[in-house]
Amino acid sequence: MSKRMWGGRFSGTLDPRIDALNQSFPFDRRLAEQDVAGSLAWSRALVRVGVLTSKEQRTIAGGLEQVRIEFATNKFRAHKSDEDIHTAVERRLIELVGDPGQKLHTGRSRNDQVATDLNLWLKAATNDALAGLRELMLALLDLAARAGDTALPAYTHLQRAQPVLAAHHLLAYAEMLGRDRARLEAAHRAADVMPLGCGAAAGTGFAIDRRALAKDLDFRQIAANSLDAVGSRDAVLDYLSALTIAFVHFSRLGEELIAWASSEFGFVTLGDTAATGSSLLPQKRNPDGAELARGKAGRVAGHLFALVTTMKGLPLAYNKDLQEDKEATFDAHDTFLGVAGALAATLEGVAFAPDRCEKALAGGHLLATEIADYLVRKGMPFRKAHGVAGRLVQHAETAGIDVSQLDLATMQSEAEEIGPDIAKALTVRAALRAKQAFGGTAPKRVKTALATWQRRVATW
Repeated sequence: MSKRMWGGRFSGTLDPRIDALNQSFPFDRRLAEQDVAGSLAWSRALVRVGVLTSKEQRTIAGGLEQVRIEFATNKFRAHKSDEDIHTAVERRLIELVGDPGQKLHTGRSRNDQVATDLNLWLKAATNDALAGLRELMLALLDLAARAGDTALPAYTHLQRAQPVLAAHHLLAYAEMLGRDRARLEAAHRAADVMPLGCGAAAGTGFAIDRRALAKDLDFRQIAANSLDAVGSRDAVLDYLSALTIAFVHFSRLGEELIAWASSEFGFVTLGDTAATGSSLLPQKRNPDGAELARGKAGRVAGHLFALVTTMKGLPLAYNKDLQEDKEATFDAHDTFLGVAGALAATLEGVAFAPDRCEKALAGGHLLATEIADYLVRKGMPFRKAHGVAGRLVQHAETAGIDVSQLDLATMQSEAEEIGPDIAKALTVRAALRAKQAFGGTAPKRVKTALATWQRRVATW
């Protein structure tokens, strides 16, 4: 056998500078398990078309198992000629079993091999990501339950807007993570398509039963066009896209935890399990887990954008540019699992500070909208009621108090419809109870929403 599986038509030696760039084995060796599984299934398919005898297939199967064990136990010894995982597995198999191993690549290309290996890997990777997302969701729901009836300001334009329950705020992230789960499941479905049997570009030259092969490898579907199968990385893009959007949510949650834990907000405290210290400042409790969740979002998004940029100019079918997919995908996957776990640990160490939250609710005229709603219930058109509430805010700012602290006479100077019962409407708890429509922050709604998410996640 030539030192290069493609070396038959070459008489010269590949320039070492090109050889070094061409090498992918240092990172795609991670696909060893998938490559062995695909090769084993392919050997059985070759028996069905008469290329291999049953005895030869058993010999190959034994050799592949030895290769699998060597990789699993970190005993595989790579050769300089091992350009990629496919070359390495085949080279070692032939060393172990001889001529039967040289028949294994019949009708197959590294082009459909790598696409198959990647899809097999992606199916397992999405399952791992789903498990990591579930761990984070459980920590989020636990914190929402521990928040109890604590209320804090909701912000728009980073200015205090209206009071909401802390649990309601956290459940906004539950909705985001729920959509992340759906995207990961969609990425799994995209990867559940088998390219094997599509060859280099035109398909295999042997009458392979690809449906039987797909069943052997536990694929639900088979790729319907050979050119698309070997030249597409849509499943990888789907996975990177799902991870990137999830990281947008991780980053936003991290940012809010960072702000809430600051002295300026003080809405939460970080336990010893959720914070780190400073080498110089002994008083510091740094939210490193949240900060890294925010910081690594750019890293994962960069991987997605890099592969999109690679893919956008590629003609059909396979091009060596596609080698760029693996390092990006592996790193994004590892980063996701690490950050999801760290963010879960951060949430587990968070405790709300109800007194600080309550103090924040006392300023910023958060109940101004309640005045407008009160007047609407008295029969005033909302736009007019909005103007009254705005003028009352002006009165309050002139007096240096919150709008909810204005005396009745001042309020009535702007709207005679206002009566003594306004006092019952201008409390945080009344404002919370008023948001009873589905999706609102009324305590009963939030309790139901939390219970719904807890039941849902229990089935994940």
